[in-house]
Amino acid sequence: MGSTARGAGSSGGSHPMTVNETVIAMLRPKPNMAKLADDPADVRAAAQAAVDEPAGIGTIASFWTEVPLPATGTWNAPGKGGAQADIVLTAPQDQVPLLFIEADNCHETAEELADKLEKYARFFRRKVKDTDGRERPMWRTRWNAPATWSGDATYPPVLLVFNRIGQRNPNRTIPRLMEPTRHLWEGERQKGGHHHYDGRIPIGTGATGGPGAGGEEGSRARGPPSRLRRPRGEVHRRTLGAGAGDGLGHPEGLPPPPV
Repeated sequence: MGSTARGAGSSGGSHPMTVNETVIAMLRPKPNMAKLADDPADVRAAAQAAVDEPAGIGTIASFWTEVPLPATGTWNAPGKGGAQADIVLTAPQDQVPLLFIEADNCHETAEELADKLEKYARFFRRKVKDTDGRERPMWRTRWNAPATWSGDATYPPVLLVFNRIGQRNPNRTIPRLMEPTRHLWEGERQKGGHHHYDGRIPIGTGATGGPGAGGEEGSRARGPPSRLRRPRGEVHRRTLGAGAGDGLGHPEGLPPPPV
């Protein structure tokens, strides 16, 4: 069923540590200045700079890790063909009601990442009977998320976070990922010039570390516009693409979060 990210920052393998680092980057924990009263001035200055930065997203209880997304079977006994989310973030207090995050150490090919996204789509399409006897998307039986701003039946967003440990360059992987996943994120153009995103996934890419850590262009995203604000902290995000209807517009071009 997944577990809360209470071990974030503990030791472990490279992928678990990347997951932990992603959680910490989203949280942006603040140092306690009172405990640094006797530290050198440069240490206090660096700590104060961190305190003055914008707050992070959610609390440690907002993050769940290694969450199965069953395409078959149940939550407790998932069958074959499903995905497992590295991180699930629920922070409605920060206007991020639901976000799925995949962490990659730059070992996986574009084809392998595309296969993961296909499994996400399969899970999002699955419907089951809820406790009231009505059939609804399985993901909605566990998590709450408002309707999209346009009223489209859009799926929850998925963010791919790259950590430059392996040999693969995200600037090459991301373009190769676009075409085989186009049917998952691209909107359908309507007569009026707008796009419908029913059954589409907002797919974002980003990197841990400073700006440009995931490549020259920083972070980007593809898919329908979402209410997700640009993650604050050291995860830099962008959408997969930049044209109207391709869902890969820069974060600054996304609709503002609800007030």
